[in-house]
Amino acid sequence: MSGVAREIGAILHAGSIVERSTDGTLYNTSLVYGPDGSRLATYRKIHRFGHGEGEAKLMGPGEEILPVITPLGVMALATCYDLRFPELFRRQVDVGAELSVICSSWPARRIEHWSLLNRARAIENQMFVIACNAAGSHAGVPQGGHSMVVDPWGRVVAEAGSEPTVLTAEIDVSEVAKTRAEFPVLADRRL
Repeated sequence: MSGVAREIGAILHAGSIVERSTDGTLYNTSLVYGPDGSRLATYRKIHRFGHGEGEAKLMGPGEEILPVITPLGVMALATCYDLRFPELFRRQVDVGAELSVICSSWPARRIEHWSLLNRARAIENQMFVIACNAAGSHAGVPQGGHSMVVDPWGRVVAEAGSEPTVLTAEIDVSEVAKTRAEFPVLADRRL
């Protein structure tokens, strides 16, 4: 993935992989590479899905929310089930995030939640949300697709359908500061 990022001269979010740490713990880990092929970020999924089973039982939780400084702006990362936890995204704001990039394998049967939560995270944190979801089927479970880019006002800038799609969108990250200045809701936080 590092070589691909370098070859195309782009920032590349490599999805998520199962990582085994030096102590043997498994993590659901996302990697981001810069245009020169250097690793910009490693994010270990914090909220594991499974309600005590599956991922929640087999994998360790991540603990760090780090800003990723890119030419596009300050980015933070989340993975799939993390989307259901608004406090994670508020912590992203606290580390300076202007964009949240989410990779996911969200099932088709809960796709309405996917759409609503992506928009909510963008609105409540006045940031761009760039959310890539699996399409097709995974382990016999139909995936929802509908990858999307949402602006700081909660408007969907671009959205894919349920089929595999290459989605493109033009965004202006300066809209984040403008939105936060025009409607300074984050300044009124008490918690």
